[in-house]
Amino acid sequence: MQQTTIQKTVKCSGIGLHSGRRVELAIRPADVDTGIVFVLHDDNGTRFLTPNPNNVVGTGLATTLGQGNDTIGTVEHLMATLRGLNIDNVQIDVSGGEVPIMDGSAASFVFLLKSAGIRKLGKPRRMFMLTKSFEYRDGEKSIKARPYDGFRVDYTIEFDHPRIGTQTMRFELTPESFSAEVAKARTFGFLRDVEYLQKNGLALGGSLDNAVVLDEYGVVNGEGLRFEDEFVRHKILDFIGDMSVSPLPLMGHFEVRCSGHAFNNAFLRELTENGAQYLRTVEAEEAVPVQAAACQEQDVAGMPVLA
Repeated sequence: MQQTTIQKTVKCSGIGLHSGRRVELAIRPADVDTGIVFVLHDDNGTRFLTPNPNNVVGTGLATTLGQGNDTIGTVEHLMATLRGLNIDNVQIDVSGGEVPIMDGSAASFVFLLKSAGIRKLGKPRRMFMLTKSFEYRDGEKSIKARPYDGFRVDYTIEFDHPRIGTQTMRFELTPESFSAEVAKARTFGFLRDVEYLQKNGLALGGSLDNAVVLDEYGVVNGEGLRFEDEFVRHKILDFIGDMSVSPLPLMGHFEVRCSGHAFNNAFLRELTENGAQYLRTVEAEEAVPVQAAACQEQDVAGMPVLA
């Protein structure tokens, strides 16, 4: 499987989740082995940020990349889309300090990147393949990873809310499944928490236009849900995005319990820091199928306010 980039530059703008201000984004083609590179534009000039587990400096409400005083927020949905569509090399220009939240899902980024077109490059894709099982646990939170030729997620959530309850989904990542099964799933939060955050100057861009909001009894949004299990689908979308800050795309079967942005990043840091024990760098066609066991665990409460 060859590395890829996009065929042409595409642009969009929207509201920033954190600031509530208009932010702009341009995604440009890049050469082989460039990887994903963010370019921050502001009054202080132009700086470059490369996704890496150790460059994640914020996980409140969303995933924020940073280096020194420079930060770019809300990167996870765009990162998930690049991984989901198998796009390896792009330059992402950001004005306004964060990626626009759009409608709270990855659907707009799928449309944008498919509109740009995908172009193969003249070098094989390199990936991280798990060589043996790895588990990261902190109290009730855990992520179990095991060797697998692909990217599979078993995710269960459990919320003490009449509209969510327990939801479980097994997901196998391909460009087709990403677009159809998880890209349209929106971020979600609870009305009482959103009101508190905004009163304290946080999540200023959050609204019914870019999140599923729940009161004590059900969904506040007039249009309702896009999927009956939209909540667990969005948690899988976030997980894909958070794993995509790995230096190379990961292959594995992941059983996720009680996780969120912060725990996802802690797991990925631990895994990559111990990569000599658990990871092998391969070219895509070298991967060997490995049978993955089914998930038998459940996620429980303790998720972030905005999932």
